[in-house]
Amino acid sequence: MYCNKSLKEYLDDLAARLPTPGGGSAAALTAGLGSALISMVVNFTFGKPKYAKYEDQLKKTLKRSEKLRNEFLNLVDLDVVTYQSKDIRQAMKVCLRVCRLCLEGIKLCPPLIKKGNPNLISDVAVAVVLLEAAFMSAAFNVEINLKTMADKKLTTRIRKELKNKEKLIKRIRLQMEEKVGKIISG
Repeated sequence: MYCNKSLKEYLDDLAARLPTPGGGSAAALTAGLGSALISMVVNFTFGKPKYAKYEDQLKKTLKRSEKLRNEFLNLVDLDVVTYQSKDIRQAMKVCLRVCRLCLEGIKLCPPLIKKGNPNLISDVAVAVVLLEAAFMSAAFNVEINLKTMADKKLTTRIRKELKNKEKLIKRIRLQMEEKVGKIISG
């Protein structure tokens, strides 16, 4: 699968006239990039005396961001496998999982404004933007699959969940954009 292939090969296949990889897989990859940036910021913060008092919290953030990064990487391939199986419900579940994990990832970012290396504040902002983009991308893929499902109770519940998560993600991104903007320009 793609986890062990080059980025060029993945992008070549994504651009080609192939059924997979597609949007769900690309959403998972985008989220993985966001999580990797969170890990990078934390790794560059460790060892700085100014942030020693946050070390325990930063270790938890790093552990979570690394777990998310690995989950997203697995979802890159799982999306390909489930799409190829033609099981719409399973394909929808993969993208729904990406959405849920994006919210977890984006919640790791606001504390890094204060507790992370300020030289990497723009990377925190990029992580937030990537996670929001991944969420929206995966949500579109969930929606297209929900459209074909007959279970109206399930589709209503999932749409409500995604709408609530989207509002929260957008709120966090806007707050981060404002705070990071002030730091960068100030």
